[in-house]
Amino acid sequence: MALHLIGSHAGRRLRTLVLAGLLTACSAVAILTHAPGAAAATQICDQYGTTTVAGKYVVQNNRWGTSATQCINVTDDGFAITEQDGSAGSGGAPVSYPSIYLGCHYGNCSPGSPLPAQISQITSAPTSITDTYPSTGTYDASYDIWLNADTNVSGVQDTEIMVWLNHTGTIQPVGSATGTATIDGHTWTVWTGNNGQNNVVSYVQSGLSSLSFDVKDFIADTLGRGSAYGSTSWYLTSVQAGFEPWVGGVGLAVDSFSAAVNTGGGGTGTGGGGGGGTGGGACTATYGTTNSWSGGFQGSVTVTAGASAVNGWTAKWTFPSGQTVTQIWSGTLTQNGSSETVQNVDYNAQIAAHASQSFGFLGSGTAPSALTVSCTGP
Repeated sequence: MALHLIGSHAGRRLRTLVLAGLLTACSAVAILTHAPGAAAATQICDQYGTTTVAGKYVVQNNRWGTSATQCINVTDDGFAITEQDGSAGSGGAPVSYPSIYLGCHYGNCSPGSPLPAQISQITSAPTSITDTYPSTGTYDASYDIWLNADTNVSGVQDTEIMVWLNHTGTIQPVGSATGTATIDGHTWTVWTGNNGQNNVVSYVQSGLSSLSFDVKDFIADTLGRGSAYGSTSWYLTSVQAGFEPWVGGVGLAVDSFSAAVNTGGGGTGTGGGGGGGTGGGACTATYGTTNSWSGGFQGSVTVTAGASAVNGWTAKWTFPSGQTVTQIWSGTLTQNGSSETVQNVDYNAQIAAHASQSFGFLGSGTAPSALTVSCTGP
């Protein structure tokens, strides 16, 4: 018997898990609605609160499945659950998925994100994690790796790859066990299924508290299981790692996390030249291409303060060949033909002297090899 639990929050992503081999439940990972600036040792109790760490990852509380309080303490390297008052009991979906990620989740992209990146262009995607587990509770510790047929990162993605390091109780992944795979020195039980919105391939272990692997190895195995799961023309959009608690969860912690995506020419993202910056006395701005594909590209702009701190900034440029911005994060966009104006958002308005903030965007057309970006203060 399958029971599908669908959240009421608009735009939620569904995920199905099976309990004791009998109960199937769809969980919903909500759209991120809050994005404060980076801060170490930050406590987040907001239901969908987020912050950035290490200048390149996003940590999300993501308490979607309960109205009870959940709080996480965010550090420079990860986070820990310090309060979790909800309970899914012995059935249903988990109460949350607090996690740390590189990439884009419902349009909220990590600073300078190298994702989405076309799978065919990825040479390696190394990641590493160290977790701490409490002695009680029902939960899984898992990666969530998302693939999509195109570069749209604003909603549900097409294929979900879960890598389970550990789990307690009777919880199980979506679908059924369909085989095994030996990847990065471990033999995994492989589960395949569909949660009603996307295909899911889960690689299951138990008792691992740390793991280092190449995400591309799991992608390759997933794609080898059939065209329904995607192809190398698809895009990697997000690498997330965290926990799904059903009961308890206080003490679950990501002690350290790292992830990178290396493409074609080496380095993070596809090398695509840079752009000079000009300043208005308060700041300078520099453009770079982090990824490109036929008909589109991903760019980023780094805004750097001069000898004095900046409180509010505006970056401007004109594309040389009719390119336009189709999506932006960490900035507010105004367009006039090929002329682009981007202003700060609340959480990256303030830049200390000689420090930097960045924003990213997706563009249509061929990636320019360079752009001159002007920057002015308030």
